[in-house]
Amino acid sequence: MDFKYVWEHLYLVSAAIVFTVIVGLFLGIVAYMIKPLRTPILWIADLLQTVPVLALLGIIMIFFGASSTTVIIGIVLYSLLPVVRNTYVGLTNIDPGIKESARGMGMTRIQRLIKVEFPLSFPIIFTGVRISLVTSIGIAVFGAFVGGGGLGATINRAILLQDMNTLIQVTVTLMVMAVGFDILMGYIEKRLKAR
Repeated sequence: MDFKYVWEHLYLVSAAIVFTVIVGLFLGIVAYMIKPLRTPILWIADLLQTVPVLALLGIIMIFFGASSTTVIIGIVLYSLLPVVRNTYVGLTNIDPGIKESARGMGMTRIQRLIKVEFPLSFPIIFTGVRISLVTSIGIAVFGAFVGGGGLGATINRAILLQDMNTLIQVTVTLMVMAVGFDILMGYIEKRLKAR
């Protein structure tokens, strides 16, 4: 197994998770703060996850061609739901008394969001990021079908050549990657909740 594909896979996942967090946080906050946009945002995030991965990548490929960009955009769109929903739920479930106290101290809505609401809801938001990251590792495998590289390319080649040793190595690598990141994120999540 060529480690070049492992690094390609990690690059795709890392780039995608950065954009997923940025876009997901923004949409989750907008859904929380602007009531008329709440239902459309949550509905679209739900809808994106019901579309089969290969179909979504195929549609994106029409616009961006067969490249890693197509894969990254696909992963971002497919991984948005946990971050958007957890951001919205985390901000919504804060004790109304805390929000009222912050309002009584003369804080504006933005100040309340940044200084009070977001820090309190961060452990729940982080859980959404954890789910998205682990999901992204699996989704990135489909990148091989649209020229994105990664471990999916090695899996395809191993299946075509009936190379079971390589197939087992890649599968174990993906499992170790997913479980390793999940354990790391789980540890950070426990620390955040303990605080």
